[in-house]
Amino acid sequence: MAHDTLAVALLSEVFPDAAAWERLPAALAGARGFGAELVVLPELPLNPWSPATAQPRAEDAEPSHGPRHRALAEAARAAGVAVLGGAIVEEHGVRRNRALLFGRDGSLLSAYDKNHLPHEEGFWEAAHYEPANSIAKPAWVDGFALGVQLCSDLNRPELGHALAAAGALAIVGPRATEAATWPRWRLVLQATAMTACAYVVTVTRPRAESGVALGGPSFAAGPDGEVLLETDESLALVTLERAAVQRARQGYPGYLSVRPELYAAAWEQAARAMAIDAAAADDDTDIDLPESATPRETTQQFPISRE
Repeated sequence: MAHDTLAVALLSEVFPDAAAWERLPAALAGARGFGAELVVLPELPLNPWSPATAQPRAEDAEPSHGPRHRALAEAARAAGVAVLGGAIVEEHGVRRNRALLFGRDGSLLSAYDKNHLPHEEGFWEAAHYEPANSIAKPAWVDGFALGVQLCSDLNRPELGHALAAAGALAIVGPRATEAATWPRWRLVLQATAMTACAYVVTVTRPRAESGVALGGPSFAAGPDGEVLLETDESLALVTLERAAVQRARQGYPGYLSVRPELYAAAWEQAARAMAIDAAAADDDTDIDLPESATPRETTQQFPISRE
Protein backbone atom coordinates (compact mmCIF):
# COMPACT_ATOMS: atom_id res chain seq x y z
CA MET A 1 0.00 0.00 0.00
CA ALA A 2 1.46 3.37 -1.06
CA HIS A 3 1.87 5.96 1.67
CA ASP A 4 1.65 9.66 0.90
CA THR A 5 4.36 10.74 3.34
CA LEU A 6 7.51 9.38 4.96
CA ALA A 7 9.15 10.90 8.05
CA VAL A 8 12.94 10.54 7.71
CA ALA A 9 15.39 11.12 10.56
CA LEU A 10 18.97 12.04 9.68
CA LEU A 11 21.14 10.69 12.52
CA SER A 12 24.63 12.16 12.25
CA GLU A 13 26.41 9.67 14.51
CA VAL A 14 28.67 6.65 14.06
CA PHE A 15 29.12 3.49 16.08
CA PRO A 16 32.66 2.43 15.14
CA ASP A 17 33.19 -0.70 17.22
CA ALA A 18 31.30 -3.58 18.80
CA ALA A 19 31.00 -1.77 22.13
CA ALA A 20 29.43 1.24 20.39
CA TRP A 21 26.98 -1.01 18.52
CA GLU A 22 25.22 -1.55 21.84
CA ARG A 23 24.13 2.12 21.72
CA LEU A 24 22.47 1.73 18.32
CA PRO A 25 19.04 0.39 19.41
CA ALA A 26 18.58 3.28 21.85
CA ALA A 27 19.67 5.81 19.21
CA LEU A 28 17.15 4.43 16.73
CA ALA A 29 14.44 4.34 19.39
CA GLY A 30 15.16 7.99 20.14
CA ALA A 31 14.71 8.85 16.47
CA ARG A 32 11.47 6.87 16.37
CA GLY A 33 10.25 8.81 19.40
CA PHE A 34 11.06 11.95 17.42
CA GLY A 35 8.57 10.79 14.80
CA ALA A 36 10.84 8.94 12.35
CA GLU A 37 9.65 6.10 10.14
CA LEU A 38 13.11 5.76 8.55
CA VAL A 39 16.49 6.57 10.11
CA VAL A 40 19.38 7.35 7.76
CA LEU A 41 22.89 6.86 9.15
CA PRO A 42 26.19 8.11 7.66
CA GLU A 43 28.37 6.06 5.34
CA LEU A 44 29.77 2.90 6.99
CA PRO A 45 28.23 3.86 10.35
CA LEU A 46 29.42 0.76 12.23
CA ASN A 47 33.04 1.13 11.08
CA PRO A 48 35.83 3.52 11.95
CA TRP A 49 36.83 5.68 8.99
CA SER A 50 39.51 3.23 7.85
CA PRO A 51 40.05 4.88 4.41
CA ALA A 52 41.92 7.58 6.33
CA THR A 53 44.93 5.42 5.45
CA ALA A 54 45.69 3.26 2.40
CA GLN A 55 46.17 0.17 4.54
CA PRO A 56 43.12 -2.14 4.61
CA ARG A 57 42.45 -4.20 7.73
CA ALA A 58 40.79 -7.59 7.90
CA GLU A 59 38.60 -6.56 10.84
CA ASP A 60 36.94 -3.77 8.84
CA ALA A 61 35.19 -6.23 6.49
CA GLU A 62 32.70 -9.02 7.09
CA PRO A 63 30.93 -11.72 5.08
CA SER A 64 27.41 -11.26 3.80
CA HIS A 65 24.96 -11.14 6.74
CA GLY A 66 27.91 -10.58 9.07
CA PRO A 67 27.95 -8.94 12.51
CA ARG A 68 27.30 -5.36 11.36
CA HIS A 69 24.45 -6.54 9.16
CA ARG A 70 22.95 -8.38 12.12
CA ALA A 71 23.48 -5.44 14.50
CA LEU A 72 21.60 -3.11 12.14
CA ALA A 73 18.79 -5.61 11.60
CA GLU A 74 18.38 -6.31 15.30
CA ALA A 75 18.44 -2.60 16.19
CA ALA A 76 15.78 -1.82 13.57
CA ARG A 77 13.58 -4.59 14.91
CA ALA A 78 14.10 -3.57 18.54
CA ALA A 79 13.32 0.08 17.85
CA GLY A 80 10.50 -0.63 15.38
CA VAL A 81 11.88 1.72 12.73
CA ALA A 82 13.43 1.28 9.29
CA VAL A 83 17.15 2.09 9.04
CA LEU A 84 19.67 2.70 6.28
CA GLY A 85 23.21 1.73 7.29
CA GLY A 86 25.98 -0.25 5.69
CA ALA A 87 29.13 -2.34 5.96
CA ILE A 88 32.23 -3.41 4.04
CA VAL A 89 31.19 -6.82 2.75
CA GLU A 90 33.63 -9.40 1.40
CA GLU A 91 32.36 -12.07 -0.98
CA HIS A 92 34.55 -14.42 -3.03
CA GLY A 93 37.62 -12.43 -2.02
CA VAL A 94 36.19 -9.09 -3.21
CA ARG A 95 35.31 -6.29 -0.80
CA ARG A 96 32.53 -3.77 -1.47
CA ASN A 97 31.14 -0.77 0.38
CA ARG A 98 27.51 -1.86 0.74
CA ALA A 99 24.49 0.17 1.82
CA LEU A 100 21.95 -1.93 3.74
CA LEU A 101 18.31 -0.88 4.10
CA PHE A 102 16.26 -2.68 6.75
CA GLY A 103 12.54 -2.52 7.46
CA ARG A 104 11.03 -1.89 10.87
CA ASP A 105 10.83 -5.67 11.37
CA GLY A 106 14.56 -6.11 10.71
CA SER A 107 14.12 -7.60 7.25
CA LEU A 108 16.58 -6.59 4.53
CA LEU A 109 14.72 -4.44 1.99
CA SER A 110 17.61 -3.51 -0.27
CA ALA A 111 21.39 -3.67 -0.66
CA TYR A 112 23.46 -1.41 -2.89
CA ASP A 113 27.22 -1.41 -3.56
CA LYS A 114 29.09 1.87 -4.06
CA ASN A 115 30.11 2.50 -7.67
CA HIS A 116 32.40 5.54 -7.52
CA LEU A 117 35.42 5.49 -5.23
CA PRO A 118 37.65 8.47 -4.42
CA HIS A 119 41.35 7.83 -3.93
CA GLU A 120 43.14 10.76 -2.33
CA GLU A 121 44.45 11.96 0.99
CA GLY A 122 42.05 10.90 3.76
CA PHE A 123 39.85 8.98 1.32
CA TRP A 124 41.93 6.00 0.12
CA GLU A 125 38.78 4.03 -0.58
CA ALA A 126 40.05 2.17 -3.64
CA ALA A 127 42.59 0.49 -1.35
CA HIS A 128 39.81 -0.85 0.90
CA TYR A 129 37.10 -2.09 -1.48
CA GLU A 130 36.38 -2.46 -5.17
CA PRO A 131 34.05 -0.24 -7.21
CA ALA A 132 30.82 -2.01 -8.05
CA ASN A 133 28.80 -2.04 -11.23
CA SER A 134 25.51 -1.73 -9.40
CA ILE A 135 22.38 -0.46 -11.10
CA ALA A 136 20.35 0.65 -8.12
CA LYS A 137 16.63 -0.07 -8.05
CA PRO A 138 13.96 1.71 -6.02
CA ALA A 139 13.15 0.15 -2.66
CA TRP A 140 9.97 0.73 -0.67
CA VAL A 141 9.77 1.82 2.96
CA ASP A 142 6.17 1.80 4.14
CA GLY A 143 5.07 2.07 0.51
CA PHE A 144 7.30 5.09 -0.21
CA ALA A 145 9.82 4.49 -3.03
CA LEU A 146 13.45 5.42 -2.33
CA GLY A 147 16.70 5.20 -4.28
CA VAL A 148 20.03 4.75 -2.50
CA GLN A 149 23.36 6.23 -3.57
CA LEU A 150 26.55 6.27 -1.51
CA CYS A 151 28.54 9.48 -1.06
CA SER A 152 30.63 10.02 -4.24
CA ASP A 153 27.91 8.34 -6.31
CA LEU A 154 25.94 11.54 -5.72
CA ASN A 155 28.58 13.44 -7.72
CA ARG A 156 27.77 11.29 -10.76
CA PRO A 157 24.02 12.00 -10.76
CA GLU A 158 23.08 9.93 -13.82
CA LEU A 159 22.05 6.95 -11.69
CA GLY A 160 20.05 9.21 -9.39
CA HIS A 161 18.12 10.47 -12.40
CA ALA A 162 17.52 6.90 -13.52
CA LEU A 163 16.24 5.99 -10.06
CA ALA A 164 13.78 8.89 -10.14
CA ALA A 165 12.62 7.93 -13.64
CA ALA A 166 12.09 4.36 -12.42
CA GLY A 167 9.79 5.57 -9.64
CA ALA A 168 11.94 6.69 -6.71
CA LEU A 169 10.45 9.68 -4.91
CA ALA A 170 13.66 10.39 -3.00
CA ILE A 171 17.39 9.80 -3.42
CA VAL A 172 18.97 8.97 -0.07
CA GLY A 173 22.75 9.29 0.23
CA PRO A 174 24.85 8.48 3.31
CA ARG A 175 28.16 10.39 3.19
CA ALA A 176 31.64 10.63 4.68
CA THR A 177 32.73 14.10 3.59
CA GLU A 178 34.80 17.03 4.81
CA ALA A 179 33.03 20.13 6.10
CA ALA A 180 35.28 22.33 3.94
CA THR A 181 33.93 20.76 0.74
CA TRP A 182 30.27 21.20 1.64
CA PRO A 183 29.50 24.16 -0.71
CA ARG A 184 30.34 21.97 -3.74
CA TRP A 185 28.21 19.11 -2.44
CA ARG A 186 25.29 21.43 -1.77
CA LEU A 187 25.30 22.68 -5.36
CA VAL A 188 25.24 19.17 -6.82
CA LEU A 189 22.56 17.92 -4.44
CA GLN A 190 20.21 20.83 -5.13
CA ALA A 191 20.69 20.49 -8.87
CA THR A 192 19.98 16.76 -8.74
CA ALA A 193 16.81 17.30 -6.72
CA MET A 194 15.53 19.92 -9.14
CA THR A 195 16.40 18.10 -12.38
CA ALA A 196 15.35 14.62 -11.19
CA CYS A 197 12.24 16.08 -9.52
CA ALA A 198 12.90 13.97 -6.42
CA TYR A 199 13.87 14.64 -2.84
CA VAL A 200 17.59 14.38 -2.08
CA VAL A 201 18.38 13.50 1.53
CA THR A 202 21.86 13.01 2.98
CA VAL A 203 23.78 12.78 6.27
CA THR A 204 27.53 12.62 6.93
CA ARG A 205 29.95 11.35 9.55
CA PRO A 206 29.92 14.16 12.09
CA ARG A 207 33.48 14.74 13.27
CA ALA A 208 37.18 14.40 12.48
CA GLU A 209 38.55 10.85 12.49
CA SER A 210 42.16 9.68 12.18
CA GLY A 211 43.29 13.12 11.07
CA VAL A 212 40.57 13.52 8.42
CA ALA A 213 38.41 16.63 8.91
CA LEU A 214 35.10 14.88 8.38
CA GLY A 215 31.90 16.77 9.09
CA GLY A 216 29.28 18.98 7.52
CA PRO A 217 25.53 19.31 7.70
CA SER A 218 22.64 16.94 7.30
CA PHE A 219 20.69 18.12 4.30
CA ALA A 220 17.42 17.69 2.43
CA ALA A 221 16.31 19.33 -0.80
CA GLY A 222 12.76 19.14 -2.11
CA PRO A 223 11.84 17.93 -5.61
CA ASP A 224 11.81 21.56 -6.78
CA GLY A 225 15.38 22.08 -5.51
CA GLU A 226 14.33 24.11 -2.47
CA VAL A 227 16.47 23.50 0.63
CA LEU A 228 14.22 22.02 3.31
CA LEU A 229 16.85 21.14 5.90
CA GLU A 230 20.48 22.07 6.48
CA THR A 231 21.70 21.52 10.01
CA ASP A 232 24.63 20.40 12.15
CA GLU A 233 22.27 18.97 14.77
CA SER A 234 22.95 15.30 15.44
CA LEU A 235 19.29 14.38 14.86
CA ALA A 236 16.99 16.09 12.39
CA LEU A 237 13.64 15.16 10.87
CA VAL A 238 12.21 15.87 7.43
CA THR A 239 8.85 14.70 6.08
CA LEU A 240 8.75 13.65 2.44
CA GLU A 241 5.47 14.10 0.56
CA ARG A 242 4.38 12.21 -2.54
CA ALA A 243 2.25 15.18 -3.61
CA ALA A 244 5.30 17.49 -3.71
CA VAL A 245 7.02 15.13 -6.13
CA GLN A 246 3.92 14.96 -8.31
CA ARG A 247 3.70 18.77 -8.41
CA ALA A 248 7.36 19.08 -9.36
CA ARG A 249 6.96 16.55 -12.17
CA GLN A 250 4.00 18.44 -13.57
CA GLY A 251 5.94 21.74 -13.63
CA TYR A 252 9.16 22.75 -15.36
CA PRO A 253 11.54 20.95 -15.85
CA GLY A 254 9.60 17.94 -14.60
CA TYR A 255 7.23 17.66 -17.55
CA LEU A 256 10.09 17.41 -20.07
CA SER A 257 10.35 13.99 -21.72
CA VAL A 258 12.60 11.42 -20.11
CA ARG A 259 14.27 9.62 -23.03
CA PRO A 260 16.30 6.61 -21.89
CA GLU A 261 16.83 5.30 -25.43
CA LEU A 262 18.43 8.62 -26.45
CA TYR A 263 20.64 8.79 -23.36
CA ALA A 264 21.71 5.17 -23.82
CA ALA A 265 22.78 5.90 -27.40
CA ALA A 266 24.70 9.00 -26.29
CA TRP A 267 26.53 7.00 -23.63
CA GLU A 268 27.28 4.24 -26.15
CA GLN A 269 28.88 6.85 -28.38
CA ALA A 270 30.83 8.26 -25.45
CA ALA A 271 32.03 4.79 -24.48
CA ARG A 272 33.29 4.17 -28.02
CA ALA A 273 35.08 7.52 -28.07
CA MET A 274 36.69 6.81 -24.71
CA ALA A 275 37.84 3.39 -25.88
CA ILE A 276 39.29 4.86 -29.08
CA ASP A 277 41.06 7.60 -27.11
CA ALA A 278 42.54 5.00 -24.79
CA ALA A 279 43.75 2.90 -27.73
CA ALA A 280 45.21 5.94 -29.47
CA ALA A 281 47.05 6.90 -26.30
CA ASP A 282 48.63 3.45 -26.29
CA ASP A 283 49.83 3.31 -29.90
CA ASP A 284 49.80 6.96 -31.12
CA THR A 285 47.44 6.01 -33.95
CA ASP A 286 45.23 8.74 -35.37
CA ILE A 287 41.64 7.50 -35.43
CA ASP A 288 38.63 9.44 -36.70
CA LEU A 289 35.88 9.53 -34.10
CA PRO A 290 32.25 9.08 -35.23
CA GLU A 291 30.45 12.37 -35.68
CA SER A 292 27.17 11.14 -34.31
CA ALA A 293 25.24 8.12 -33.19
CA THR A 294 21.56 7.37 -33.36
CA PRO A 295 19.56 5.20 -30.97
CA ARG A 296 19.88 1.54 -31.94
CA GLU A 297 16.77 -0.49 -32.63
CA THR A 298 17.91 -2.89 -29.90
CA THR A 299 17.93 -0.16 -27.26
CA GLN A 300 14.85 -0.74 -25.13
CA GLN A 301 12.76 1.91 -23.49
CA PHE A 302 11.55 1.33 -19.97
CA PRO A 303 8.33 2.63 -18.45
CA ILE A 304 8.64 5.94 -16.60
CA SER A 305 6.77 5.96 -13.32
CA ARG A 306 5.63 9.32 -12.02
CA GLU A 307 3.86 8.13 -8.89
